[in-house]
Amino acid sequence: MTGLLIRLFVRNHQNTQDPQVRTVYGKLSGWVGIVCNLLLCAGKFIAGLISGSVSIIADAANNLSDASSSIISLLGFKLSEKSADEEHPYGHARYEYLSGFIIAVMVAVIGFQLAKSSVEKIISPSPVQFSWISVAILTASILVKFWMMLFNRKVGGLINSSSLKATAIDSRNDCISTLAVLAAALISHFTSVELDGWMGLIVAIFILLSSIGLLREALSPLLGKAPDPELAEQIRQKILSYDGVLGTHDLMVHDYGPNRMFASVHVEMAAENDVLESHDVIDNIERDFLKEGLNLVIHFDPIITADPTVEDLRHEIANLVASIDPSLTIHDLRMVPGNTHTNVIFDCVVPRNFPMSDGQLKGRISHLVQQKHRDYFCVITIENSFAPIPKCAEK
Repeated sequence: MTGLLIRLFVRNHQNTQDPQVRTVYGKLSGWVGIVCNLLLCAGKFIAGLISGSVSIIADAANNLSDASSSIISLLGFKLSEKSADEEHPYGHARYEYLSGFIIAVMVAVIGFQLAKSSVEKIISPSPVQFSWISVAILTASILVKFWMMLFNRKVGGLINSSSLKATAIDSRNDCISTLAVLAAALISHFTSVELDGWMGLIVAIFILLSSIGLLREALSPLLGKAPDPELAEQIRQKILSYDGVLGTHDLMVHDYGPNRMFASVHVEMAAENDVLESHDVIDNIERDFLKEGLNLVIHFDPIITADPTVEDLRHEIANLVASIDPSLTIHDLRMVPGNTHTNVIFDCVVPRNFPMSDGQLKGRISHLVQQKHRDYFCVITIENSFAPIPKCAEK
């Protein structure tokens, strides 16, 4: 049924990278959520009134809240399709991330309210009237929510939407919540053991724990998370495939919403090459990435390769640094000879939360270098990486 809905309502549905197609997918998911949740809310509210079950009425309120979440998701997709303007030159696609965060907050509020009402029911229990009509409504609700989970997971995966993935998890939570309510009603009917409040509390705890993961996932892109290691490696390997490129470093990727990424990187090329030819290669790299949807800005780093002394020392120090930790890399090495000693100047890229302090690391590297070259004095700049560091930064 999911495939049929997509084919009916999403024109050119295969082109998920197109912002307009993404928006149509998001709108379809929003409307499906609004209609289904309003119908489920009405059915459960009637069942709750018939049985007098606080957990069923709470489940109905949960569906009403889910309908509100679908409206927020719908607005998020609608606002994210706005074109860039003078105040927002990178577009408005982060509205989608914001809507996912709001949905995550609403899930947490629902969990808290359900926990509160369940505790009150445990303290002051009241009999629940069993009704097969209520059982039928709850069973139908579980089936509908299970389909909605599959639908939102499918669509969220197709367009890589954190908002729809959060909605899919919320639908999964609703399945478990309603299943627990149904189980409590059946157990109470056949055993006379009142579990309505306790089952509601268990479900509330599950929803609260789930909301923590949703909040983390929703906040991460808004705070500026590191690029995916696979994406960073793909960028690096593509750049290294061009003739004349010796290495890359200092990759930074900025996420301004789904399919709206900007990046900058340093590219090492031989200093002896014609600067216009090197610039032409860099222009071609930037244009090729732009065709794939990534706005890439490249900084050209000239590397001396004609001097065998510098070239050999660069490889030697790179190996010494890697012997301390394979995640450490160097770049921009140059030598400044003097009367009494030679300054060896380079940058060392260090991952976040590295166990050694900057001073300790500089001292360790200098000691290793001076064990082989007594008159070499290392001038090291420590850099933190904004992307996953590959084991080898050279071609």
